[in-house]
Amino acid sequence: MVTNPPGTFSALKFPEFRALWFGSLLSFVAFFMSTIVQSVVAFEVGGTNSAVGKIVSGQGIAMLLIGPLGGAIADRWPKRRVIVFGQALAAGVFLWTGLLIASGAMTIVWLAISAFSIGVSIAFIGPSRQGMTVELVPATMRGNAMAINNVANTGARVMGPAVAGILLAWESSGPAGSYLIMTLCYLAATVFMAWVPRIEVQPEARSRPVLRDIAEGLSYVFSHKRLRLLVLFFTISIFMGFPHVTVLPGLAENALGGTAVDISELFLASAVGALAASLAVTRFGDSPHADIIYTGMAGLFGVSLLGLAWSPSFFWAQLSMFGVGAGSGGFQALNASVIARETALPYIGRVMSLVMLAFGGFGLMALPYGYLADWAGERNTIVVMGCSVLLVTAVFRFLLVRESADRESAPLPAEPLDS
Repeated sequence: MVTNPPGTFSALKFPEFRALWFGSLLSFVAFFMSTIVQSVVAFEVGGTNSAVGKIVSGQGIAMLLIGPLGGAIADRWPKRRVIVFGQALAAGVFLWTGLLIASGAMTIVWLAISAFSIGVSIAFIGPSRQGMTVELVPATMRGNAMAINNVANTGARVMGPAVAGILLAWESSGPAGSYLIMTLCYLAATVFMAWVPRIEVQPEARSRPVLRDIAEGLSYVFSHKRLRLLVLFFTISIFMGFPHVTVLPGLAENALGGTAVDISELFLASAVGALAASLAVTRFGDSPHADIIYTGMAGLFGVSLLGLAWSPSFFWAQLSMFGVGAGSGGFQALNASVIARETALPYIGRVMSLVMLAFGGFGLMALPYGYLADWAGERNTIVVMGCSVLLVTAVFRFLLVRESADRESAPLPAEPLDS
């Protein structure tokens, strides 16, 4: 029976979930600030797209290497403790990076180490936060809670670029002041965790070998056809399309007549689009129509990347970035919802860590995309990204439709015979 979807913010009526949500919002603000600030610092220090790519790759490598471990830890240790540890690590790294910039000692190597360390913290924070999200609400509201959690993400995509742009343009602040604000955001996010309950894991969880837990998580995903398709679809799409952030500083300066600092305006346009789309799709997290909207958002992401590549002016680039944000934001919001609906609670941390590998993969792709942009130009590189996302979307839309048809046509289990 089809039920009406819950209200847009239904899950927020639970106070523990609200505390987690506000803490997530602050940490996301710091993360999206860092996306802009570290790109600007890398472009100013290194002077090339590949320099930015090296920094983003450092973060991606950490997420790929540590991500599966972060998922296993989320399923075997109290998630609140893991989140607090990861946020404290990020705060320390941001503070140290800001001090290096203020002292004039920053180099590409040190910035890459900073990005790698942030990737490690995100690899632990992400799966535990996603897992705790579904533990703090009833099972019937998991999709809604996951979508609302993504509203914090997309809301931060608005606030992060706006705050970063102001601080970068403010002479008394600049990048060093930006890193100080990021530090304070993570510390405040840690304070919010005091209102989140400590949820115990299964008693036998810690007795299992970590590597076996990781292997079981992989086996669980790949033994469930629909879950496997969803994880692969999201991972490959982000892998191919999200590295557009790597070439934005060069696009602004070399193709649109702006400066590397002007990317804050492009990020802001993307963030507004992401927030608008996330709010629009949140109520469909537990809807039977989620799949259609989900793949439609991925298609919008690819089309908007092509629009960005062909933008004749900075104004049109901003409009295209609104579409890029709307497509990627709506896609990401519903991805968490549709995957959470398919996943058993004991595996939620490990499954979400595999989803987060998409962002590690995008980090690795940032480096070859950076070199491609230096060789073929930023516009041509973004065309490659847009076409890749559209091709992946078409293939997986076909596969998901076929999987649904196979599931509906499968014979029901035979009724047991009376003895």
